[in-house]
Amino acid sequence: MHKKCLFYLSYFQPRRRVVKKIYTLIAVIIMIVPAYAQEEAEQLLKAIVKVKSIIPKEARTAGVLGTAREGNGVLIDADGHILTIGYLILEADGIEVVDQDGQKFRAGYIGYDHKTGFGLIRAEKALNTAPIQLGRSADIKAGDPVLVIGHGGVDSVQGARVVFRGEFTGYWEYLIENAIYITPPYANYGGAALIGRDGKLLGIGSIFTQQTIADLGAVPCNMFVPIDLLQPILSQLIATGSSGEPPQPWLGLQIDEVHGRLFVRRVTSGGPAEKAGLGSGDIILKVDKKAVQGLADFYRKVWSLGKAGVGVPVAVLQGIEIRDVVVHSEDRNQYYRILQHK
Repeated sequence: MHKKCLFYLSYFQPRRRVVKKIYTLIAVIIMIVPAYAQEEAEQLLKAIVKVKSIIPKEARTAGVLGTAREGNGVLIDADGHILTIGYLILEADGIEVVDQDGQKFRAGYIGYDHKTGFGLIRAEKALNTAPIQLGRSADIKAGDPVLVIGHGGVDSVQGARVVFRGEFTGYWEYLIENAIYITPPYANYGGAALIGRDGKLLGIGSIFTQQTIADLGAVPCNMFVPIDLLQPILSQLIATGSSGEPPQPWLGLQIDEVHGRLFVRRVTSGGPAEKAGLGSGDIILKVDKKAVQGLADFYRKVWSLGKAGVGVPVAVLQGIEIRDVVVHSEDRNQYYRILQHK
């Protein structure tokens, strides 16, 4: 119990330092980024915008993610490109950004990379502020202090610490190798900026989750997508709306891992898995005749078979019967209603 108390005091202490006045904000930033001046601190806040998207009710993601989505975005260059988390803009009919002064601007869809989860938009008018520079997320480790900033001025800044660097697996066919987990969790995490000691961008907020820490148990936290994953694909994403890499095979499955077993939570309507006869409650046993050892191993085995379109042989337990099924994978981008690249 003593260790747990010390942990929560240590990790939640930065949050107490974030209060309503700019002077205290500067003190927090000086703690994290010692060389920062007031003007530089204010520039950080100005580079964070609110992202609002309207999604048509007939969109495939409308039922799960909603038709009115709102989160954060980060201005990353002088051309008005704003980095966010992709689910905020997926299948959007219209996108709007709101700056720190409350001014509203239309934004154009640029691209969405399913592999990383990054989304990119561009403001149609200049935001009249300096962009945040991209940092090196590989340099941060568990225990390092960071800042999390969302749209909303001083009240949107929170001190935090990295609690873990490692794998993140999402039930929606998503895997990040070296994700960044921070605590205390940030409420408005979607698209929020993770800022390091040098004032540079280290990651983009994705999800609220829990991470098991030795001697502490399950710790509430946020997962941030490391900014290093953006660097190799950014120019191609701006130019074409995609990473340029061959699309991974997509099965249209949502899977829960329970004690190492993979239970199908649901299948995507009209997706490859549904067409192959898979359904909720099925248990996935093998891929290409090889036993799967957890969700991450399942994804890696599927993706190793080739690019989107490849047949994926799986063995599944349906009731009391084991069936061998070939799921004809698809390109996820062809399934979802993606806006035209601008």
